[in-house]
Amino acid sequence: MAPSLSIFGDFTKDANIMYNNFRVYGTGLLLVMATIVFVGVKFVNKFATVALACVLLSIVAVYAGIFVNFHGNDKLFMCVLGKRLLKDIAVDNCTKEVGSPLYGIFCTNTSSTGAPLGCDPYFETNNVSIVRGIKGLASGVFLDNIADSMLEDGQFIARSKDPEEIERLERPPYNQIYADITTTFTILIGIFFPSVTGIMAGSNRSGDLADAQRSIPVGTICAILTTSTVYLSSVLLFAGTVDNLLLRDKFGQSIGGKLVVANIAWPNQWVILIGSFLSTLGAGLQSLTGAPRLLQAIARDGIIPFLAPFAVSSKRGEPTRALILTVAICQCGILLGNVDYLAPLLSMFFLMCYGFVNLACALQTLLRTPNWRPRFKYYHWSLSFIGLTLCIAVMFMTSWYYALLAMGMAGCIYKYIEYRGAEKEWGDGIRGLALSAARYSLLRLEEGPPHTKNWRPQILILAKTTSINNAPAPKHRRVFSFASQLKAGKGLTVCVSVLEGDIVREGQSAERHAARQMLRRTMEEERVKGFVDVLVARSIPDGICHLVQTTGLGGMKPNTVILGWPHAWRNAAEGEHHGERTWRVFLDTVRAVAAARMALLVPKGINSFPESNEKVTGNIDVWWIVHDGGLLMLLPFLLRQHRTWKNCKMRIFTVAQMEDNSIQMKKDLRTFLYHLRIEAEVEVVEMMDSDISAYTYERTLMMEQRNQMLRELRLNKKESLGVVQSLVDFNEVPAEEKLPLVQAIVDHHHNADVKTATKVRFQEPGRNGSGGDKESGGDAQQESNLESSPTFKSPSSQDGSGEYKDGDEGALPLGCIKKESGGSDEEGDNSELVTSEKKSPRAITPDEGNVRRMHTAVKLNEVIVNKSQNAQLVILNLPGPPKGNLVERESNYMEFLEVLTEGLDRVLMVRGGGREVITIYS
Repeated sequence: MAPSLSIFGDFTKDANIMYNNFRVYGTGLLLVMATIVFVGVKFVNKFATVALACVLLSIVAVYAGIFVNFHGNDKLFMCVLGKRLLKDIAVDNCTKEVGSPLYGIFCTNTSSTGAPLGCDPYFETNNVSIVRGIKGLASGVFLDNIADSMLEDGQFIARSKDPEEIERLERPPYNQIYADITTTFTILIGIFFPSVTGIMAGSNRSGDLADAQRSIPVGTICAILTTSTVYLSSVLLFAGTVDNLLLRDKFGQSIGGKLVVANIAWPNQWVILIGSFLSTLGAGLQSLTGAPRLLQAIARDGIIPFLAPFAVSSKRGEPTRALILTVAICQCGILLGNVDYLAPLLSMFFLMCYGFVNLACALQTLLRTPNWRPRFKYYHWSLSFIGLTLCIAVMFMTSWYYALLAMGMAGCIYKYIEYRGAEKEWGDGIRGLALSAARYSLLRLEEGPPHTKNWRPQILILAKTTSINNAPAPKHRRVFSFASQLKAGKGLTVCVSVLEGDIVREGQSAERHAARQMLRRTMEEERVKGFVDVLVARSIPDGICHLVQTTGLGGMKPNTVILGWPHAWRNAAEGEHHGERTWRVFLDTVRAVAAARMALLVPKGINSFPESNEKVTGNIDVWWIVHDGGLLMLLPFLLRQHRTWKNCKMRIFTVAQMEDNSIQMKKDLRTFLYHLRIEAEVEVVEMMDSDISAYTYERTLMMEQRNQMLRELRLNKKESLGVVQSLVDFNEVPAEEKLPLVQAIVDHHHNADVKTATKVRFQEPGRNGSGGDKESGGDAQQESNLESSPTFKSPSSQDGSGEYKDGDEGALPLGCIKKESGGSDEEGDNSELVTSEKKSPRAITPDEGNVRRMHTAVKLNEVIVNKSQNAQLVILNLPGPPKGNLVERESNYMEFLEVLTEGLDRVLMVRGGGREVITIYS
């Protein structure tokens, strides 16, 4: 604009001199503009009126000059060598004569070694010419400028794209003008784009507008129309007026740094010089006015916490702190010098800003948000999507690496806002989109049942809460760790708890909220991602039953329940049968889960299970006694996906009798595992019949002594023949269970009425008959800590060493241990129950069916302990619960489970849900 004001010398000889001028003058001008803005926005608005008048006058002068100079003018001339543009040569010296300045540049008499040299080959073979720079519309130069003339860094500016004209060919450039940056259409867009960003100035200053809802749409549309008209017409008119070589001379080096548009304008070039200066100053003032206010608004919203200090205003209401930060950022850009490197990055942020505005408008419209009520009527969401597409396209067309950098920075800012920012009244559009996507996905899941290939454990944790220092706390935190380790299936996790009480009672709602917050906090600490809910019910069993039936939404319902083992179920003498109440809750839950066709996991000894940050090494043993749809195979596979169990090996045991072909069974099981693509060791364990041991007889006797005590406790409170008769009915075996064979372990499909014998069966000693089978089907689910308090160690719970080894707090589901067989030998015992006289426990004769079942449990336990005592985890089938609610049967069932898992530290009892959960197809 003013070459004579260059501080560091002739900038036409060295571009770095120009950049140094930019740094000095830019810093001074920035301080002047910052001072003006600091005075106040009112002064800026008054100055903007003056600047606008000068800009309009300049535009009119340019248009007038173009038509006045219709045939061109003689103000600017260039010296051209062949087809290449030269610099630093006055028009009078544009000659090849010997001794002329041009000859002295291209010709050298001697080299550094003293040998004679000639002139540059290109200089020798081409003539020089003086070319008019401003040719006018009548010259037809528009056709020369219509084609592209993109160059790479270092190539000469010439009229031809011939490599001989534009390439250096390892020769010095002399005073020929060459490109200092690789130019492409997209890069030119990035450089040009910041000049049209002023259309958002009104939006950035919306807080200072009297009626923003009316002024912003009108002002923005008028700005777009005005700038588009001026810029596009100027580009076309300059292309038809100025010579091609001069248009590509970025710094005007061929004409001594003069301003081309100033020499076109009418009546005088000073109109353009003053107008350009004021236009630049006005644009800078608008940016310095809008940017601090935008920064202050963001700080006041609390979106980015570390910006809070910039929310403060001065006594005059000016954002002084935000202004200082803005000036510091601008100064960094000025010190860069060459703004061509900065312009594409700035364009990225502007384009992202416009793109996000378009995206927000489109999403709000498509999501039909009730609070989205735009006043501007002439709008359609498709326009916003077109705008968003164009913004993204221009970003990558301009510079893909700058685009990725800008998007990365925007993503980091967004995640920081999401992590630390506060929720504001205008909400989050992404959450609205997530809600809409969730609704769509849930409706899609309702279209049909999930395929076996897509089956994964959707876990429902039934968590029992306790009170620690008058604050709710989970009774067993390891349950959450176990659920987290199972989440390799990436399924749903819902943690629920039941509080006994009445929701309308005062204080119950607060207690429910506290329990819910505690469960949420525990899940976060254990890194379990999922949902939490707490139900207040008049009874625990009813509440659990309701949760099992209703938890979930549509196709996103749990299919696997984790239920804690009631370790204190033997304490029947505590209060009103507290231990009995505990096992009733457990058994009612097992029945409810089975009725809902959900899988059940019962971890026994849950406190000894590893935490998620631990690593264990050893074996995971699967005792595959009952076919359960493959759930027993799938669970260890999922556990081994977690870092805790990753180093464990999987072993599968199946049980055979002497008449079975063990070798063929092992071969078949290996083939099955091969098709399932599961690596595991396979072992077939043969169980031989043996006489009933004294230990088995003693365990059965003590179990029935406890049942006798329960009866006596009941008769003390309820002297009713009906109650006695219901106890008598316990030992009467249903007709459907009087089958020819006695099978202790059976398969039970919930969807099948026919009872089928499994391959794995155990014939009871001393009997030829056996009981029926029940298949344990199941889906894997989440745990519920429904344990009772202290453990009652009765003599019947003693092992060989004289001490009973209680199974801690939790346990996992297993297969099915069958209940009883024939009933003729039980009638004698039933007659004893009808009498009201109280017999001594020593006078009780154990029921033969119970003895046989206890024998099966003891023998199987011996085999499991022998093979898997040192295993990190033992996975078993959970036997099906007894039919009806007879206390003796339920007590016997719990005792059988205790005997089955005795001597094992970590046991996971599993009961399937009646459907296949694993397939050989990929």
